[in-house]
Amino acid sequence: MLKIGDMAPDFILKNENNEEIQLSLLRGKKVVLNFYPKYDFHCSAMEACSVRDAYDDILKLGAVVIGISPASGTFHDKIILKYGLPFYMLADPEMTVIKQYESWTKKSVFGKIHDEIIRTTWIIDEEGRITHFFLQVSPKNHAKEILTALSA
Repeated sequence: MLKIGDMAPDFILKNENNEEIQLSLLRGKKVVLNFYPKYDFHCSAMEACSVRDAYDDILKLGAVVIGISPASGTFHDKIILKYGLPFYMLADPEMTVIKQYESWTKKSVFGKIHDEIIRTTWIIDEEGRITHFFLQVSPKNHAKEILTALSA
């Protein structure tokens, strides 16, 4: 189980342009690592847009924003254009990284059990250590929480 102070698990995932992004290569910057089901859902869109609106302030605090979902790069490309999202959107179709970061659960819908992404955010410092963790984030106020955590 991951906790504050742990080294963030490294990963390599592809973005909407099919470019590989590796977490450990971002050392020296803070990282806002956000897991979401799909940004096309109302709550996810609200959260993404609030982070987008605070993006310049997040950059001023020396951070990179990364969104991760099981959605494909093609889906991300459409969402980036639709909402004008300036941050990395990475695809994890096998949910390997999502599971590493404990951002999923099993849920029963109509008697069928399936994996479901939990809306979570991890803040990682310049050395690669986890400094903050937000579970079941509030889409409306989450950008403020991120800014407060990055300022600490």
